[in-house]
Amino acid sequence: MYGTLATTLTIFSFVMTVVLILWRPKEINEAIPAMAGAVLVLLSGTVTLDDFGQISKTVSGAAITIMATIVMAVVLESFGFFIWAAEGLAARAKGSGIRLFWYVNLICFLMTLFFNNDGSILITTPILLILLQNLGLKPHQKIPYLLSGALVATASSAPIGVSNIVNLIALKIVHMTLYMHTLMMFVPASLGLLFMVFLIFLVSYRSLPKKLPAMNGKLWMKSLDTSQHPLKHAPTVSRLTFSTPIARTRFMQKVLLFVFFMRVCLFVASYFAIPIWLVSVVGSAILLGWRWYYLRIPPVDMIKKTPWHILVFAFGMYVIIYGIHNIGFTSWLVHVFEPIVSGSLLNASLILGMIQSAMSTLFNNHPALMIGTLTLTDMNLDPLTLKIAYLANVIGSDIGSLLLPVGTLASLIWLHVLRKNKVKVSWKDYTKVTIIVIPPTVLFTLVILYYWVSWIF
Repeated sequence: MYGTLATTLTIFSFVMTVVLILWRPKEINEAIPAMAGAVLVLLSGTVTLDDFGQISKTVSGAAITIMATIVMAVVLESFGFFIWAAEGLAARAKGSGIRLFWYVNLICFLMTLFFNNDGSILITTPILLILLQNLGLKPHQKIPYLLSGALVATASSAPIGVSNIVNLIALKIVHMTLYMHTLMMFVPASLGLLFMVFLIFLVSYRSLPKKLPAMNGKLWMKSLDTSQHPLKHAPTVSRLTFSTPIARTRFMQKVLLFVFFMRVCLFVASYFAIPIWLVSVVGSAILLGWRWYYLRIPPVDMIKKTPWHILVFAFGMYVIIYGIHNIGFTSWLVHVFEPIVSGSLLNASLILGMIQSAMSTLFNNHPALMIGTLTLTDMNLDPLTLKIAYLANVIGSDIGSLLLPVGTLASLIWLHVLRKNKVKVSWKDYTKVTIIVIPPTVLFTLVILYYWVSWIF
C-alpha cells in the first residue's frame, strides 16, 4: 500500500493535468502538463521503474504509428491534395447545400479512416473554412458544416482502432489484434455514425442553405479550372504543375490509392502479428521519397514538422493513469461494476459504454479510456465479454465524449483552429446539437454492438 502523501500527490497530479489540458492557459501544449504530472507521479513513488518499462512498451508503438500517419498527411498537403479535395467538394455539391452537407461528412469520415482523428481535424477544418468562405455563406450557415464535420471526424476513429492513439494503446493492453477489433467493431460503429449524421441533419436542416450562393446548376458541371470556380482565390500550397486538370486528378488518385494500400497493409500486418508501427513508418518513408522525387524537398524537414509532442503526451498521460491504477482507483471500479457486467454481454456493452461516456465527458477521453481499459483487465471476465466491454469503452470514448467540446483532444484542436481563423462556435451552438444527438447515438451503437458480436460469435 502507498502512503497518504504518495496517494494525495498522485490524485493531485491527475486532477492538475486534466484541468490544464482542458483549460490550456496561453495555448499551452498538452504535452507540458502531461509530463509535469508524470514527473510528480514518479516522485511520489506510485509508479516504479518496472512500471516505467511496461509503459514504454505499451505506448511507443501506438505513438509511432500515429506520428507516421501524420507525416503522411503533411506530405499529401505539400502535393496540394487538400486544396484538390476542397475543389472536389465544391464541384460535387452542384449548387446544393444539402448535398454539400453529406459530402462534407463523407470526406471527414474518409480522412479519419485514412489518417487519424486528430490529423483529420487538422486536415478537414482548414479545407471547410476555405470552402465555406469562398462560397460566401453567412456565419450561422457555416456552423452545421463545421460542427458536423468535426463530430464525424472525431467519432470515425471508432470503426478501426488505428485511427486513434488511445485506441491503439488500449488494444495493446487487452491483447486484441487490429484485425479482431475491426471485425467486431466496424459494422456497429459505422451504423452508429450513419445514425449520428442523420440526427445532425435533422437538427441542422433549417440552418442549411438549400441553394449555395451565386451558383447555378450548370456552373458546377464545368471544369475545375474555370475562373468562376468558388475556390479560385484559395491559396496554392503545391509546387507541382500539371498540364491539365485531368492529369492533376490522376496524380492525386494515385497518391490516395497508395495511402489506402498502406492502410490495408496495417490490417494484414496485425493479422500476421507484424508490428503495425513498422508498416506505418515504411509507408511514410515511401511517401517522403515520392515527395523528394517530385518536389525536390528532402525528408529532413520532417524532424521539425513531426508532432513529437504526441509521444510525450501519450507517455506522460499513461504514467499518471498507471499511478491512479496503482493506488487502487481501478480496483474500486472493479468491485462496483464487475458483478453487474459479468455474465451479460448486453450489460457489459450498455453499462460500461455509458460509464466511459460520462468519464470522457468529465475529464477527457484519453485518461478515461486508459482508466476504463485497465479496469477491464482486472475483472474476471470471459474472453468474449472482455472484448465487448473493451469495444463499448471505445464507443464511449470516441463518440460519447463528444457531448461537450472538452471531451476529446480533437475537439479542443478544432476549437483552436476556428479561433485562429476568427470563426466563432460557442458552447451553446455546440451543445444544442450534441445534447440531442450524442446520447441516442451512443445507446444505439452499444445495442448494435451487442447484437452484432452475438451474431458473429
